[in-house]
Amino acid sequence: RTTAGSRMLADFIAPYNATVVNRINTQGMVMLGKTNMDEFAMGSSNENSYFGPVTNPWGQALVPGGSSGGSAAAVAAGITPAATGTDTGGSIRQPASLCGITGLKPTYGRVSRYGMIAFASSLDQAGPMTHDAIDAAILLAAMAGFDERDSTSADREDAWMADALQGKLSRPAGLKIGLPRQYFDHANESAAPLDGVRRCLEAQGHSCVDIDLPHTDAAIPAYYVIAGAEASTNLSRYDGVRFGHRSDESESLEDLYQRSRSEGFGAEVKRRILTGTYALSVGYYDAYYLKAQKIRRLIANDFTQAFTKVDVLLAPTTLGGAFAQGSLTKDPVAMYQQDKFTVPVSLAGLPALSMPCGFVANLPVGAQLIGPAFREDLILGLADAYQAETDWHQTHPEQIV
Repeated sequence: RTTAGSRMLADFIAPYNATVVNRINTQGMVMLGKTNMDEFAMGSSNENSYFGPVTNPWGQALVPGGSSGGSAAAVAAGITPAATGTDTGGSIRQPASLCGITGLKPTYGRVSRYGMIAFASSLDQAGPMTHDAIDAAILLAAMAGFDERDSTSADREDAWMADALQGKLSRPAGLKIGLPRQYFDHANESAAPLDGVRRCLEAQGHSCVDIDLPHTDAAIPAYYVIAGAEASTNLSRYDGVRFGHRSDESESLEDLYQRSRSEGFGAEVKRRILTGTYALSVGYYDAYYLKAQKIRRLIANDFTQAFTKVDVLLAPTTLGGAFAQGSLTKDPVAMYQQDKFTVPVSLAGLPALSMPCGFVANLPVGAQLIGPAFREDLILGLADAYQAETDWHQTHPEQIV
């Protein structure tokens, strides 16, 4: 079954494989199964699934992050050495940080979206979730490549990908690494582990400088307008007629639509559909959706400007370690803030990797490496060099399989 964590698709069996699945199968990898997730990838805690919440292997009362929390928990617990996930606003990197594994969001267009159940089409991107950078590189190389069935797929050949498929990464030397002030001003609990990453990278011959990404604080509101608008469009196909949950109590066609969608979608999905539909409605399009797209361009320009001065960026992935289940479910705004450090990268379509870098209150936290477009080799190589000097990525929860 391919459910997207929703009652709407609770019994749906896909008639074909996604391009990512076909490519992984071609490389001889064995698919063990499908993991739980936030419904239609909407969430930062993996508490929004129709099938129940995912728990964090580091503590049964803790969330694993979301939306790809099932994949992150499976890797962290030792159930599987690697998993795929999707990242729309941080849904690979945030759970990777909270579960103490390595997660990579590739450049938008690097990995085909064909066969992926859409949330926000201009943001969704599949990527690998593994224990270390080498495994992430192998899985990325197996997944990536041009796909004519995906109109957003990038048609490019990068020589390093062939080496990556064999587990070979080139470790960069003498990089200038930018430390975004706007990220570290809010880092809170993650600040101390990030300082350890900085010292390690400087000891390897890299230099770190402070830089500005001035529109960072506008990323969350812009993201939730854009993502909600695209979600309201993508999810309009689930009407109870063509496919998806169909209510048994309808009295008319209109009633069928209303009951099927009311019963099939969870609270968070409904919230985002309503937000997105409102932002796209007549009289509000310019004030909300168009304004959000302008902010998106400003954020992308911030990164473009930054990469004229530095080679990569180092930032926290999350505000801290995993939080307790139920602690933020009644405050959607506080939940949305969990993506504060991951959303800007998604809006810009850039590659970013989260790697384990230490512990806060006995819980793992991650450091985020952000690179220019299609320079996954740079951040993977840098992460590999860091992991060669540290063992955070080899630290596992007690109940590991």
